[in-house]
Amino acid sequence: MHCWKTINVQKKYGHERIFLFSMIFVFAVFSCFYISINVFRHGPISDRLFPLFVFALVLTYPLHKLLHFIPIARHRQRLRFSIVKQFGFIPTLNMKIHEPIMKSRYIVSLVIPFIVINSLLIIGAMLFPSFRHYFAILLSYHSGLCLIDLLYVRHLVKTPKKALIEETDKGFEILIPHTKTRTDLSA
Repeated sequence: MHCWKTINVQKKYGHERIFLFSMIFVFAVFSCFYISINVFRHGPISDRLFPLFVFALVLTYPLHKLLHFIPIARHRQRLRFSIVKQFGFIPTLNMKIHEPIMKSRYIVSLVIPFIVINSLLIIGAMLFPSFRHYFAILLSYHSGLCLIDLLYVRHLVKTPKKALIEETDKGFEILIPHTKTRTDLSA
């Protein structure tokens, strides 16, 4: 195997820029979704379940991380977990792959939280229109969390099909198997 490419979104875009993109994405998703849902669902909104909303807001990040883990759970011996503080005070759970796994499985691991949680939030807003503002806030918050995952997916989609992904201190390494050339076959 040899390294085809190393991807480090944090280094390429910078932490502050990713945070800014994420905030813009949060506001864009909230604006579009809230306006769209109000076109289809009318009626008063209610704030009577505010404690449940706060609980759901706090639970969103751990659920997001759990959904990242589920597709690669059978490879848990290849994973390392750590808690890192972002901006010096926000604890985040880091999951690093220290042995290569298939690109397709890793892409599934990256997009599953976006698909599952956002789908549930959209359905929830449709089923419970008086709480559509809560669902819009949760959807936009979660979409902001997913932005970095979507950036990685954007880069990984352009890599060779049979590639393996391994995470190092430099970023994600795209490993591809050596192919036999004509000179290798004649030897």
